[in-house]
Parts: sequence; C-alpha cells; structure tokens
Amino acid sequence: VPKSFPPIIKAYRIQEKVKGIGFEFTSAEDAWKKVDEELAEFHAETDLEKKEQELGDVLFSVINYARILGMNPDSALEKTNAKFISRFQKMEKLALERNLSLSEMSLKEMDLLWEEAKKWD
Repeated sequence: VPKSFPPIIKAYRIQEKVKGIGFEFTSAEDAWKKVDEELAEFHAETDLEKKEQELGDVLFSVINYARILGMNPDSALEKTNAKFISRFQKMEKLALERNLSLSEMSLKEMDLLWEEAKKWD
C-alpha cells in the first residue's frame, strides 16, 4: 500500500490486503464489536498520547466495519464534510438575517440554529 495514500484510503487498502490471506472478521457484527472494544479503550485511556493511539484504533476499526458493509468511508466522510459546511453556512445566514453574531451566541443558541438549518436538507 503506497505510503502517499491519505490515511483513510491507506487503512482501507491495508484491510483489503490482509483479508486476502484470511485475516478478516466473520461478520459485520463481529467487526462492530471491535469498534465497541476500541471505543471503550479510548474512553478509558487518560494519557493524551496513548489516547491518540486509541483514537487511531477506533478510526481503523470503523473503516474496517464500513469496508465489510461495502461502504466507502472516504466518500462517506466527504459527504458529511459537505453536509456540515452547508448547514453551518445556513446557520451563518440565519444569524445574519436575525442580526446575531455566532461568536457571541451560546452553544445552546447555536444548536437551535443548527436544528433549524437541518430542516433545509
């Protein structure tokens, strides 16, 4: 797997390769159990450096789960990025229309705008 690949693509390709020799979960359910296990380890870790390693394990496991389901995690993330940007821009528009400044609003107030922006999807 080329080292130049983006991390999500690299993880996906690594997992495809090891599947070829039989290193694969027997079901999507088993793969999700690994996600749960890695999440628990992430939450339990207190050392920031080790916690970052655990986060990598969580992401790797989620990518593997997606691969087993036949989903492309890279395109799924890109779609979510676009959706987030669109919603946030709608929030900004709503705030501007109401003479509000997002930077002066509480998280609760911004969340109300977020929920309103979601209705435009």
